[in-house]
Amino acid sequence: MTSVLHVAATGADDADGSAERPFRTINLAAAVAQPGDTVVVHAGEYREWVKPQRGGLSNTRRITYEAAAGEHVVIKGSERITGWVGEAGSVWRATVPNAMFGDFNPFTEEIAGDWIVYLPGNPRKHLGDVYLNGVSFYEVCSRAEVDAPPLRTEAVDDWTGVTSPIRDPKQTQFVWYAEVSADETTIWANFQGADPNAELVEINVRRAVFFPTEHHLDYITVRGFELCQAASPWAPPTADQPGLIGPNWAKGWVIEDNDIHDAKCSAVSIGKEASTGHNYATLRGDKPGYQYQLESVFAARSIGWDKEHIGSHVIRRNTIHDCGQNGVVGHLGCVFSTIEDNHIYNIAIKREFYGYEIGGIKLHAAIDVTIRHNRIHDCTLGTWLDWQTQGTRISRNLFHDNNRDLFVEVSHGPYLVEHNILASPAAVELWSQGGAFVHNLICGTVWLMPVMDRATPYHRPHSTQVAGYAFIIGGDDRWIGNLFVGGDAATAYGRTPEEHAGPAFAGTAGYDGYPASFEEYLARIAAQPPGDHQRFLNVKQPVYARGNVYASGAAPFAGETDALVLPAAAASVVVEGDGVYLETKLPVEFDRISLDPITGRDLERVRFADANFEEPDGTPAVMDTDVTGEHKQRDRRSAAGPIVDLSSGSSRTRVWMS
Repeated sequence: MTSVLHVAATGADDADGSAERPFRTINLAAAVAQPGDTVVVHAGEYREWVKPQRGGLSNTRRITYEAAAGEHVVIKGSERITGWVGEAGSVWRATVPNAMFGDFNPFTEEIAGDWIVYLPGNPRKHLGDVYLNGVSFYEVCSRAEVDAPPLRTEAVDDWTGVTSPIRDPKQTQFVWYAEVSADETTIWANFQGADPNAELVEINVRRAVFFPTEHHLDYITVRGFELCQAASPWAPPTADQPGLIGPNWAKGWVIEDNDIHDAKCSAVSIGKEASTGHNYATLRGDKPGYQYQLESVFAARSIGWDKEHIGSHVIRRNTIHDCGQNGVVGHLGCVFSTIEDNHIYNIAIKREFYGYEIGGIKLHAAIDVTIRHNRIHDCTLGTWLDWQTQGTRISRNLFHDNNRDLFVEVSHGPYLVEHNILASPAAVELWSQGGAFVHNLICGTVWLMPVMDRATPYHRPHSTQVAGYAFIIGGDDRWIGNLFVGGDAATAYGRTPEEHAGPAFAGTAGYDGYPASFEEYLARIAAQPPGDHQRFLNVKQPVYARGNVYASGAAPFAGETDALVLPAAAASVVVEGDGVYLETKLPVEFDRISLDPITGRDLERVRFADANFEEPDGTPAVMDTDVTGEHKQRDRRSAAGPIVDLSSGSSRTRVWMS
């Protein structure tokens, strides 16, 4: 028999969880909830780290945690701090006992681990944070800087070198500094004229907000909460990956309809656990992180990394924002998952710290993962798929106003990118092979890069079983029915193609010199001197391109015989209130291109993985829905780009509603 357990801010520790006698904390309900039960949490503020004690037994026998209908429930990883003492100017001081933190004090814990980058002379930052009326401060490195915080008017993207203005420079002067003794923590903060004893001032004290401490607590649903202000640690793919919320190495979680924000590092984690490697490259210093990451794949297989035990999570209809590292992060634990209908923004734009694992969505080993109909904007990097992107589908997403939109790194495919809008100056970065790009709008550059010093795994189709590993030679990509509108490397990366390591180009011209068919590729291999693997090292793989439209300086791959090159055209994303619109102005020649519906049967197989473009059930992939949700008819041709009825002239199409 299933039960409904109630939690209320007015509840009691000795209650029974009934509607008449609700529990006082969510953890009290979690201690008694059984498979099939629902925990209903009523309006109020709950300052606790919810640690589920058990999971459900199947998709139909879940344990569900949900906010009561129509009620606002917030769960915080912070505590309110009062008793601030004024010092000079706008600086105030508060001293709190270390007992408040237990065995985890964020103000002593450094943001550290594999793939973090601290330049010489750049002091390390900490997991602690201070919030004034919900807005986080910046950490400074000395007491003197609290008195006179520097005004930061612009920030430099460490990866691209692009300098961009800070939207609210004065916010960078809200700063804090802490000193920790054996018994207490003293925090100085510059409140810029606000009275911290009259306003809401909080500090983060807990590592997570909703995250089990045990593995394999499966089939849990978390719905309808505001979840915020956790001191979540740096989460690289070669370490334990805790987040503000996540399943912690389990299967079948559903995280939906939540407002998730202010994770110090990562908000939603569907990542790996510590036994398969935990910052060994940093702690031991004897092997590169790449090698430890490779080892983690095989270590995970030995502890049951497969579809029966791990992954298959659903993350949908959440608003995820204002986090330091990632909106969604995962390595290994993300397999077979779906991330859809989320609004992700303001990720890693404070730039308090930097590392190579940052993005609105940052996944490793994204096997059969669907990333569908998300709006991702104002992020250092929109989506970064790194290692083993196979069977993955990036579909109907809206990327805009990011430093970079989509980066696929050292993966062999097959992966499918279809009906997306990629509107940022640096639109697509491919250090991979085996991709298919179908009916996208690409307003920025495409950067191609072979990777011949890191061999990465590929898998049997729809499985975590490793089939082999290989370098990234480049190519083996498919481009059909895309619309390219401009793009400039100097704008995207702050330097010209000659200065940029890519280089990056508008359109597919970066593939010039690649074979245009598999037969041409085989002929080039046959023309090499005799030998085994040596014959393949310097021969690029084929590129299959047709039916693409290039405008405003974007240029086609030389091997594309039916490319349509147009004069000036325009496409831009416009935000108005709750709506987001795509505005286009296209010449009449645009209407010359129309395409039959594309399926997986129309896409050449991927060479290294020896795999086809398929749905998770093994049937050919179907791409029959455009970015607006319009269903394509089987017997009807459609325009190039992400909108089935896109045509010449000026048009304005709603592509997102908040």
